[in-house]
Amino acid sequence: MSDATEANGTVGAAEAAGSGQPGAGADGRHVRVVLVDDHRMFRTGVQAEIGQTAETGVEVVGEAADVDQAVAVITATRPEVVLLDVHLPGGGGVEVLRRCAALTADAERPVRFLALSVSDAAEDVIGVIRGGARGYVTKTITGTDLIDSIFRVQEGDAVFSPRLAGFVLDAFASTDAPPVDEDLDRLTQREREVLRLIARGYAYKEIAKQLFISVKTVESHVSAVLRKLQLSNRHELTRWATARRLV
Repeated sequence: MSDATEANGTVGAAEAAGSGQPGAGADGRHVRVVLVDDHRMFRTGVQAEIGQTAETGVEVVGEAADVDQAVAVITATRPEVVLLDVHLPGGGGVEVLRRCAALTADAERPVRFLALSVSDAAEDVIGVIRGGARGYVTKTITGTDLIDSIFRVQEGDAVFSPRLAGFVLDAFASTDAPPVDEDLDRLTQREREVLRLIARGYAYKEIAKQLFISVKTVESHVSAVLRKLQLSNRHELTRWATARRLV
């Protein structure tokens, strides 16, 4: 069954989970969390890692695989923290933030967002932070550190994986808007992700494993990128990405 077919069941389960009042974790803390990621296996892994409420204090009250599901589940459950993937069907994490802006701005019960993504690209980090996220960590984070980051975001702190904080400081230190790259804008979020990994020297099988997609799908994305950018091979693609500091 695909993630897209689970929308109704996901929302229903989230509403049911959100109706209970479970005890706090071993240290007395408690936070209600929604997981938003288009890979079901990844969501299952995160749930297993952090969702033992009696020990961690983290109660996973809902899951979503795309933008529409995310908005529905977040609205229905009103969690304290949303773990949000940057690249999602339907417009990406920035679109979720835009549609949930009223919940984020709620002074009494704010919904706070922590981006959790495989991408460590500056434009992804800056995009979701400008959109209203309170932090950004990559999927290499440990379970213990992720739990700590969730509670820090719940308390209103800004949280970043170490090298990503520099992107945000640099971006907000400048009053100049970043230039628009029309060539890059032709690519979908997933194509950009594949582009960066190709430029870093990853083989198709490695990309497929990291992005939880098939090798055939990787090949299809690479062909689309080459066609849209009018490039002939991965060597030209690597030079193109390096010149734009995407690697």
